[in-house]
Amino acid sequence: MKTVLLLRHAKSSWDRPLLDDFQRPLAPRGRKAAPRVGRYLGRAGLIPDRVLCSGAARAVETWELVSEALGADVPVEFQDEIYHASPRTLLEILRTLPGTVDSVLLIGHNPTFESLAHRLAGSGEEAALDAMDSKFPTAALAILDFRVRRWEELEERGGFLREFVRPKDLA
Repeated sequence: MKTVLLLRHAKSSWDRPLLDDFQRPLAPRGRKAAPRVGRYLGRAGLIPDRVLCSGAARAVETWELVSEALGADVPVEFQDEIYHASPRTLLEILRTLPGTVDSVLLIGHNPTFESLAHRLAGSGEEAALDAMDSKFPTAALAILDFRVRRWEELEERGGFLREFVRPKDLA
């Protein structure tokens, strides 16, 4: 089985409207939400084997705060291509992961992440599907399980949405 953890970056700041979008940092609300997600991952035993993270400042900062709260040393790759990637491109990136990786945390942006989550989730827990259908807010986490042995076998609608976690759900 392979597990994909899709994490939308935490809330970004719009305090500097002339700042290039790629360089926008997290807002105070985002700096509170990201560690909550990291603690949740640790408590749930969801330590990914690898992290693939957009190179945008707000995604990198989200990972740094998640990682610190997670307390695990996880290999991370910062990939600028995730910033503007389509759902299809992200699926292709996932399909290239080595077999030694059983779980991956992908950190990036909407609307792509919401679209990708819907494309991957062929089934799931009813409450998780309902929550994800209503909105994919910043710092939300979709946990998808795939009954495949190799990443190349990942297919659209082939995932089971085990859980959908929003920062407001976490204490």
